[in-house]
Amino acid sequence: MDLLTTLVDKGLRRELPTREEALAVLATSDDDLLDVVAAAGKVRRRWFGRRVKLNYLVNLKSGLCPEDCSYCSQRLGSKAEILKYTWLKPEEASEAAAAGVAGGAKRVCIVASGRGPTDRDVDRVSQTIAAIKEQNEGVEVCACLGLLSEGQAARLRAAGADAYNHNLNTSEATYGDITTTHTYADRVETVQQAQAAGLSACSGLIAGMGETDADLVDVVFALRALDPDSVPVNFLIPFEGTPLAKEWNLTPQRALRILAMVRFVCPDVEVRLAGGREVHLRSLQPLALHLANSIFLGDYLTSEGQAGKDDLAMIADAGFEVEGTDTATLPEHRADALPGDGCGGHGGGGCGPCGDGETAAEPAERAATGAATSPAASTAPTAGARTDLVSVRRRGAGTELPPNA
Repeated sequence: MDLLTTLVDKGLRRELPTREEALAVLATSDDDLLDVVAAAGKVRRRWFGRRVKLNYLVNLKSGLCPEDCSYCSQRLGSKAEILKYTWLKPEEASEAAAAGVAGGAKRVCIVASGRGPTDRDVDRVSQTIAAIKEQNEGVEVCACLGLLSEGQAARLRAAGADAYNHNLNTSEATYGDITTTHTYADRVETVQQAQAAGLSACSGLIAGMGETDADLVDVVFALRALDPDSVPVNFLIPFEGTPLAKEWNLTPQRALRILAMVRFVCPDVEVRLAGGREVHLRSLQPLALHLANSIFLGDYLTSEGQAGKDDLAMIADAGFEVEGTDTATLPEHRADALPGDGCGGHGGGGCGPCGDGETAAEPAERAATGAATSPAASTAPTAGARTDLVSVRRRGAGTELPPNA
């Protein structure tokens, strides 16, 4: 296909595709799917080889959020039966993080529900960052705490945080349909504050919330303009008890096309396969490794993911390798451009990823966690979407499992 040849050439040159080209990727047929994956895979391998970065979620504070994000099981008024608890102590968070690191995670993403941190919360998180880094040499820490106030990003950076995650989630035009308690502009401002403070910015999207192809292209182009180092791609987990519980819009093929489009638009950025991958990609997850160079290992914030040992087996079976702590995640031209020492993931420079997330899992064999609720596509349910093939497994359901056990 001439389209794919053009997109590969542009990706190898780090040149932005046109909107029409990005839309055309989403419109390709299932018959062309393997060609699309192969083309985007060439771009992925050019900048990241066959390395896969592993990330682990630690949910510091779960549920009872005052914001009304329609996709989130922790939202104001949510009826979802999830684990709810207040702040973990630094030593508890560090212990949870160690389980992920033992499973091969290079980055720990610490997440807290809420609109944004108070100054006291920043002090608490600073202590947690110190505890995690003291126990786990060389680990990267990405904080995801909501909207930041002036000076808070700099304080997190001084405390040792490498990155900050705050997702745009959807297009500016449709943002008000998803959330009313804050604005799209608020999210952009927080990402820019993190960048200005020398933190590596992590910002992505959620597909599958009823958006159009144009909305998906809009948000990915907005991310390209914002220039985060990491772009987590989430696929909506339709939690019962949330306004989007009936939004089953994705097929595995659709999810792969979305990932390919993100890779073409953001060729040299860490693209992370985040929340909802097990639910929507299912048996096609290994193909997604040809598009994304980063995944969450194990469980998410409030839902169960694939067991960590199965993630590791999938990576090996697909011919990929886990990225080590002595290897920089980002291409040299990006790592060198980042302010401060950063972590670049490692090897100098800056850092990369995170997603609005979930809670950690059981120890080593379930190693790691992932992003929060996730993204999808199109205004109407996609023909062929099969809700009977999967069930959303709520983390801790029917068990006495404590937070981050």
